[in-house]
Amino acid sequence: MIDGTKDYQDIRYEVADGRARITLVKPKSHNAITQLMLEELEDALWSADDDQSVHCVILRGEGPSFCSGYDLTDVGRKPEPGQRTGRNHDDDIWLIERNNRRIRALWEMHKPSIAQVHGACLAGGTDLAMACDMVVAADDARFGFPAARALGALPNNLWMYHCGPQWAKRLQLTGDAVSGADAAKIGLAMKSVPMDKLEDEVEGIADRLALIDPDLLAANKRITNLAMELMGAQVLQRIAAENDARAHRAPAVREWVKSSREHGVREALKRRDAPFGDGLAHVAEPDGRLGGDRS
Repeated sequence: MIDGTKDYQDIRYEVADGRARITLVKPKSHNAITQLMLEELEDALWSADDDQSVHCVILRGEGPSFCSGYDLTDVGRKPEPGQRTGRNHDDDIWLIERNNRRIRALWEMHKPSIAQVHGACLAGGTDLAMACDMVVAADDARFGFPAARALGALPNNLWMYHCGPQWAKRLQLTGDAVSGADAAKIGLAMKSVPMDKLEDEVEGIADRLALIDPDLLAANKRITNLAMELMGAQVLQRIAAENDARAHRAPAVREWVKSSREHGVREALKRRDAPFGDGLAHVAEPDGRLGGDRS
């Protein structure tokens, strides 16, 4: 566990006005998730939960995006001696579950959390956002899990609880994304607003939460989460880790890893996504055929 007094590297932690603001601070990579980021995030979340001056946590990203997913630069890199490789089934599950435990602090902490989403909220970024109690997005944000096209299944999966089975399948089976405005229409986000109103909208909710006794906030958050747990929400997260490890054995995953070694991660991602056009699903208008007219 990181010393709570230590300066963080991949996040920034600030407490003021009855709230803790946790900012992901790797803007050059669109806040791609590293192991250090998850470790620091978990530590900061429990620090906020222990601080009686804090009524809620705001999770946000610096730069052009909230979070673009996991940092893939180490894909295929030889691990240090004694480290788990992820190459056998149980190793893979163990590594996924380690990440999930750290993200689950957002769910398990007593204080409520708000995800302030702009730009890309993709793959692992959706894991972070959906573990929060409320998601407020910019209208032009982008929610999706394109990794499902060639890299496995979703290691955290609260999608069905937010948007129902049909939209969960539509987005997970194709890896397509929806805008922040459409995410709000189907329940992936609580609300979307224009980008220039996003911070005020989130801070306005935090202003209201700061007026409420933290013990009451905890009681009302936890009863709702317990209701979801009675519907299997947390059991499903454990199953999701096992299912992702299973999906990692698919031929398409081996082919993508081979491509990333031959051409580099960025080019491999480009080749994976190119056939999907703009990669957007639209809630209230036709999608049409790939490459065709949507009108």
